[in-house]
Amino acid sequence: MTDREYVLGVDSGGSGLRAALADPRGPGPGRSTEPVPLTEPVRSAEPVHTGPRGIDAGHFLKQLLPMARALLDEAGGGRITAVCVGAAGLASLGDDLRAHLPAALAEQLGVHRTALAADAVTAYAGALGDRPGAVVAAGTGMIAIGMDPTAWHRADGWGHLLGDCGGGAWIGRAGLDAALRAYDGRRGGSAALLARAAERFGPLPELPAQLYPRPDRPAVLASFAPDVAACAADDPVARGILREAARHIAEAAAAVCPRTEECEVALTGGLFHVGDPLLVPLSEELADQLPHARRVPAAGDPLDGALRIAADVAADRLRLPRDGRMLSVHGNYPADIRVEDIPVEIEGTPGHPRDESHGEDDS
Repeated sequence: MTDREYVLGVDSGGSGLRAALADPRGPGPGRSTEPVPLTEPVRSAEPVHTGPRGIDAGHFLKQLLPMARALLDEAGGGRITAVCVGAAGLASLGDDLRAHLPAALAEQLGVHRTALAADAVTAYAGALGDRPGAVVAAGTGMIAIGMDPTAWHRADGWGHLLGDCGGGAWIGRAGLDAALRAYDGRRGGSAALLARAAERFGPLPELPAQLYPRPDRPAVLASFAPDVAACAADDPVARGILREAARHIAEAAAAVCPRTEECEVALTGGLFHVGDPLLVPLSEELADQLPHARRVPAAGDPLDGALRIAADVAADRLRLPRDGRMLSVHGNYPADIRVEDIPVEIEGTPGHPRDESHGEDDS
């Protein structure tokens, strides 16, 4: 039926965009408040570009609009009433998105309510909903975010050059450092990681030429994190890298956890798929640094969180704290902001293959 109404959730991280449609009313006959995805998510062909004005709104739209239209076609038509975009770097690099995205989505898709959120906020909403607590989102990057009823509290998430300590790119870079040390004959090297790096990237002297020109350098670095985890059982250098990563992640969680008698802490993101080599030392670090915290499983991932926020915005029931940089809701569009003012190419957009990551997070 073409008069059906949907909400659109978008998760933008180091590996690209993921997007899904949901029925905002839930599955019911009685209808819950949890949105239910209608189709498998779709993924963009590349990450969104970052330029002098931060996250590039034109490039974002060039990828998102065809994805949204494909999702609507697959759902059999209808209209999108609300959108939530969760984007890595939004707090510090999101001015271009905030200036242009809501108006463009209104003009191109008929959307009249748009929530723009840091990816940590959508990770939080996916993991804990609107309950106070703390969430660590770790994929390509790493950020911890805590919430009490009135405010957000964040730690790290400063990007792979300045922070994201313990995240996938951080682990991958540390592993490649150990590989290059072994190649050079310096102390701190790992022959096991050297072999893994040569298997993944080819001859080590060619690695800089492969890595430095890439716009997706963080994702390339993070691609080596599973290799570090695979070596940890038998290699003390790899094991030490993961122990240090666990310490950084726990420090970030401790910095944002509400000072209550018991704080719920959830972990979300693709990095934790490496399993016990990271999760075992992380459990030990959390117990040491946050003895009052209670680990709970994440209810969903950042894309689930984006869908939840979009559904709450559509129904005027959003209870998460609003913040000009972390979570803002837009519904009035100045007449002088037009989508044609944004350098976005609608036709000829690269393909948007199906997302096979099953919830991998790219924080």
